[in-house]
Amino acid sequence: MLRRKGKFLVAEPFFEPGTQIVVSRDRKAEVGDLIVVSAGGAGRRGSRRAVITRRLGRPDVARDVIRAFMLAQGLNGQFDPAVENEARRVSEASATAQGESSGRRDLRDLATFTIDPATARDYDDAISASARPEGGWQVWVHIADVSAFITPRSALDREAYQRATSVYVPGAVEPMLPCSLSNGVCSLVSGEDRLTVTVEMKIAPGGRVRSTSMYRSVIRSDERLDYDRVDRIFAGSEAARSPWGEPLGMARAAAAALGEARSGQSAVVVESAEPEFSFGRDGHVREERLVPQTESHRVIERLMIAANEAVAGFLSERQIPTLYRVHERPEPSSVERLVAQLSSLGVPTPPVPGGALTPQQAADLVGEISVTVGDWVRRRGHGARALNSLVLRSLKQAYYDPRNRGHAGLASPSYCHFTSPIRRYPDLICHRALLSAVAGEPAPESSFVTAAGPWTSGRERAAMVIERDADDIARCFLLESELLSGGDRGVDFPGEVVGLIGAGAFIAFGEGLKYQGMLPVRRLRGDWWELNEEATTLVGTRNGGAIRLGDPIDVRVGQIDAPRGRVDLLPVGSGFD
Repeated sequence: MLRRKGKFLVAEPFFEPGTQIVVSRDRKAEVGDLIVVSAGGAGRRGSRRAVITRRLGRPDVARDVIRAFMLAQGLNGQFDPAVENEARRVSEASATAQGESSGRRDLRDLATFTIDPATARDYDDAISASARPEGGWQVWVHIADVSAFITPRSALDREAYQRATSVYVPGAVEPMLPCSLSNGVCSLVSGEDRLTVTVEMKIAPGGRVRSTSMYRSVIRSDERLDYDRVDRIFAGSEAARSPWGEPLGMARAAAAALGEARSGQSAVVVESAEPEFSFGRDGHVREERLVPQTESHRVIERLMIAANEAVAGFLSERQIPTLYRVHERPEPSSVERLVAQLSSLGVPTPPVPGGALTPQQAADLVGEISVTVGDWVRRRGHGARALNSLVLRSLKQAYYDPRNRGHAGLASPSYCHFTSPIRRYPDLICHRALLSAVAGEPAPESSFVTAAGPWTSGRERAAMVIERDADDIARCFLLESELLSGGDRGVDFPGEVVGLIGAGAFIAFGEGLKYQGMLPVRRLRGDWWELNEEATTLVGTRNGGAIRLGDPIDVRVGQIDAPRGRVDLLPVGSGFD
């Protein structure tokens, strides 16, 4: 941030404490602006001053702060000119190739549709479906053939590998691929011929995938659907149209059968809602909408999982070098601790097998627990976020690896990420591996795949942290706006305890529990609070009060640090007995 210090202008780090740097005067920035600086030349008396290279905006505008935050995390929103030029050349050269079906199966007459968020701009996947005469369904999952546009070891490929994933923050995205590809020739937009890789599956009425075939194809999507519209169609409040209406119904039925089959496999079931922010033209956050997992989401999720499993099984059988999405079975001790934590909160759990748990028993048990917790939360009407978090923390973190170790969370013996090659590099590796078998293309080198596993896993985790922190920043600006519009910071908010540490409680509060803040124990007068052994309850050692995970609680906002995404809370009354 640009500040005045005596007769000098200085640049002060905005997100974390740091050293101030004297900067040269520049008319494009004013005191208080968010700026980017670089080392400059010598001043009039030989001193070196930084130079303002870019004005980002104002510190009280959410969009400007999020842009500055992305830059601070190394996301500059731009590609190297050489990469952009290569992407443009590839896009222009492929303009005629989209309609050519030479060497590809021509599926342009097959009714096809996409289902994505309303705000999406890059469409990785499309669906076709029909009923089979003998019962069951035939489903085609079409995935953008990104490998047709990106040559291994090219500038585009090296840049995509370095990024490894697209990063989505409120109001912006740092794409893995330049927009001419991600939003252009690779995106499965409706009414345009597009190159794809298709996974064709025959699904039995009971939800078992009887057979699969995989091949390069060319499609033309008939309709771009979004989740809200599909839910309206499923609810009967909007009519489905030809030619995609009947295939949508078949895809719905096939996905339901797949879901029923998976429900008997002890897969982990955790319901969640994704935040969706809207901004005004002035850059301020206007609204946050929590988007729950509805039937339309589950249709796409189940079909994508089936396609990923089919590709992973195919590659595993042939021992072709690729990256699997690995989710190892949980440690028995972690699941035993989960049972103890839930018991301390009075949440019923399935019977625990006698003796020492095996990893497979632990995986089966945590799957059953996830269903039990979901039922308990629905009956009680609160505690979902806290209890689901306990379940997830008992699991190991998923990662990418060239060894097929299965996916415990999905109860799948073979799993990979294949369905989003526009935004994830591991998916592009899986495409190249598959096409080496079905189209005679070179297989990925084993040494390269081995190195790509930890790199892409690390990039994924870094992106998740950035996205979470950016959501917190947007949320804090929205909370500030809500409090200012009400004219009173003393308003009480209903909330729930979603996390506990020795220093205090994390509270989700407000409509839909969309905000979150920290209630420090130092604010709770009259008692000494200690965290119990299971880390599920703060216990008042003098008066016997308790703050439990999942409990309803009323709070008041104390202080908001929007650029850092932090909210300090105050207690309302006693409220903890």
